[in-house]
Amino acid sequence: MNIDLKGRKAVVTGSTAGIGRAIAEGLARAGATVVINGRGEDRVAAALRQVHKLFPAADLAGFPADLATEAGADAFIAQAKDADILINNVGTAHPKPFLKLTDGDWRDLFELNVMSGVRMTRHYLPTMVSRGWRRVVFISSESALAIPKEMIDYGMTKTAQLAISRGVAESVAGTGVTVNAVLPGPTNSEILSSNWMKATAESEGVTRRRPSRTS
Repeated sequence: MNIDLKGRKAVVTGSTAGIGRAIAEGLARAGATVVINGRGEDRVAAALRQVHKLFPAADLAGFPADLATEAGADAFIAQAKDADILINNVGTAHPKPFLKLTDGDWRDLFELNVMSGVRMTRHYLPTMVSRGWRRVVFISSESALAIPKEMIDYGMTKTAQLAISRGVAESVAGTGVTVNAVLPGPTNSEILSSNWMKATAESEGVTRRRPSRTS
C-alpha cells in the first residue's frame, strides 16, 4: 500500500520511543511533516537525529513539553500551532496493587494519559473542522476492555480515551474529520519491556533466552 502524506503535518505526542516513535517514523516515511514530542530536550533531540538518519529527506520538528500540565500543553501548542493529523499517544503506566494506589497516583496518571489528549484535541480540532479532511487518533489499549488487576488506574485511563474519542467523533461527524482510537496489546516498548516485564520476570526467576536457530 502506497500512503502519500506529502503536504500534511502530523503531531505525535510522546514520540521519542515506543509506539509513538514507530508512528512518527511511519508518518515520516509516508512524506508527512512530523512533530516529535517528549518531556526531555535531550530525548527529543536524540529522536530527531535518529529519525533524520532513517529518512534524510523528512521534514521534522521536535518540541519538549510535559503535556500532563496545562502550562506544558500551552508551551507545546505555541510552537506547533496547527496539525492535519494528531496522534494522542503520550502515556505511561505504573503497576501497583489497587489498595496501594494513592489519590495522587490516580490524578497524575489521568492528567498524562487522558487530559493530554483532551488538551491537544481541544486546540487542534476547530481548525481541522474548518479545513475538512483531518485525522485524530487516540492510542488506547486492550486494557481499556480487559482491565489488568495490577494496573487498574491505567485501565481506567484507557477506557476514558475510548469514551472521549467516540464522543468527539460523533460531534464532528460529516465534517471530513475522523476521530478514532486504536487498542494495541502488549508491545515491546521501553515502558513495558524495560520496566514492568523485566522486573516481573526477574521476580519470578525467568531469564530471557535467544531463540534457537535451525540451519
